[in-house]
Amino acid sequence: MADVNDLSSDNAVYRTLLESTKAIPWKIDWASKRFTYIGPQIEALLGWQPESWISVEDWAARMHPDDREGVLNFCVAQSQAGLDHEADYRALTKDNGHVWIRDVVHVVRNAEGGPEALVGFMFDISERKKTEEKLLALQKELEALSFKDGLTNIANRRRFNASLELEWESARNNGQPLSVLMFDIDFFKQYNDLYGHIKGDRCLTDIAQTLNLALDGPRDLVARFGGEEFVVLLPQADATVALKVAQRCERLIKKQAIAHAQSPHGQRLTVSIGVGTVVPRSHLLPSDFIEAVDQQLYAAKRNGRNRIEVAPVAV
Repeated sequence: MADVNDLSSDNAVYRTLLESTKAIPWKIDWASKRFTYIGPQIEALLGWQPESWISVEDWAARMHPDDREGVLNFCVAQSQAGLDHEADYRALTKDNGHVWIRDVVHVVRNAEGGPEALVGFMFDISERKKTEEKLLALQKELEALSFKDGLTNIANRRRFNASLELEWESARNNGQPLSVLMFDIDFFKQYNDLYGHIKGDRCLTDIAQTLNLALDGPRDLVARFGGEEFVVLLPQADATVALKVAQRCERLIKKQAIAHAQSPHGQRLTVSIGVGTVVPRSHLLPSDFIEAVDQQLYAAKRNGRNRIEVAPVAV
């Protein structure tokens, strides 16, 4: 029976079996680090002729530069320890492309237990990698959707809560202010009743995009808080800046001049706004701050709507 470790055997049956499989067999002599065999299938997969695979330097040189160091270090360490192993990497093709390879390596040991040879199979896993990349992209897309309001395409309340938690911690650590604006569309129920839900949805989307346009800070965020309520997060913004942003939002919404026949404010759609600024301290919770801003929003509604109410700076 042919020695299974001798991949250069002249045994015709054994060679036929090796060379008819899609996996590419190979053998490297450990002492010389030279290939003693590599299957002819390698040329069809990568374009390199079998006789061009002379040493491990050829193997390394035909590996994607971004994968090379990590794979080499891992394979050498595992081989020196006499451990069988697997490695995934991008093998370069002769025409400057690449193929994802999984190398499955068996370490043949000598009488002293040290490595004598490496025997392995290369598997083309490109299709599997494409599937994995598609699944990863889908997962990222689903994660993004989980933070996006389905109607208006701005951030949703979940995203706002997550961002507030991060910005609160940053502001507390750096002793910086943080501001929040809360908006409620005035008489929106009457708007829906008068114009219908399709126009109501369009109105919500228009307001969302208008608020988004009013922001200019790199970490500013507008989110739909629920129903006809929106919220704006302004990291590093003090009370003066927060009020200016609120006034800009109010001005842009008025400029839209969305008709609302049942509104007492010029028969145009308006908003009520609550504004709050805080320099976070350990005794204050984000939820307490949001409640305080929400109270200012309700004060604006109680005081006639179409107005801005500002909470005292919380320290």
